[in-house]
Amino acid sequence: MNLSSRSQDGTLVVTVNESRIDAAVALQFKDGIRAETEAACGRVVLDLAQVDFIDSSGLGAVVAAMKLLGKDRPLDLACLNENVDRVFRLTRMDTVFRIHTTLGEALAR
Repeated sequence: MNLSSRSQDGTLVVTVNESRIDAAVALQFKDGIRAETEAACGRVVLDLAQVDFIDSSGLGAVVAAMKLLGKDRPLDLACLNENVDRVFRLTRMDTVFRIHTTLGEALAR
């Protein structure tokens, strides 16, 4: 799982550099998020602009990442394409996560 991160305006932005978050990479995703966020504090924005597909295992991995961060380190999502956004809305996960249309919008919050 290819993830990258950068700090911007006190927020850690983690970018998923893959087209899929599915059962084949869910565990690697969770491990990657842990590695990218362990030294950071504060809010995390997950940039999903490159992700075209997410299944239930991938969704579970994103939820696990949120739980890993805890209540003091919120996880926001940004740049969901139509297919990924549909999965979050159909599963009502859009009520669990704050979802931003653009990265700029997420960082302005």
